[in-house]
Amino acid sequence: MTKIAAIKNTVMKAGLFTFCLLGASAAFGQYGSGVAVLNSQPAIFEAPSHPEHASIQPMARPQSLLEQSGYSYAQGERPLWEVAPAEHVTPLGDIARELRKEHAEAKKATICWANQ
Repeated sequence: MTKIAAIKNTVMKAGLFTFCLLGASAAFGQYGSGVAVLNSQPAIFEAPSHPEHASIQPMARPQSLLEQSGYSYAQGERPLWEVAPAEHVTPLGDIARELRKEHAEAKKATICWANQ
């Protein structure tokens, strides 16, 4: 066995021992401070009863969700051209034509080297 393999083996054993030690301490930590005894009495579940839930009641006082500022309103409709200015969008085909034209007019290489 080489020296490096022996060191790896020792480190692996120490790591495994540490892992087992931490696992055992975690298991004892979950056990609690005293002896846990399970109670054999059945736990009876009772659904909560709300008899007043569906009875007739007066309505609650109205509450405003708005801020306590002045009340304003407007009538009529504003056309879209007043609110949002029209944006000029260049069509994709026009952009492609311009790029093709620039590529055709670009300076070409005169010598092509092929290194093999």
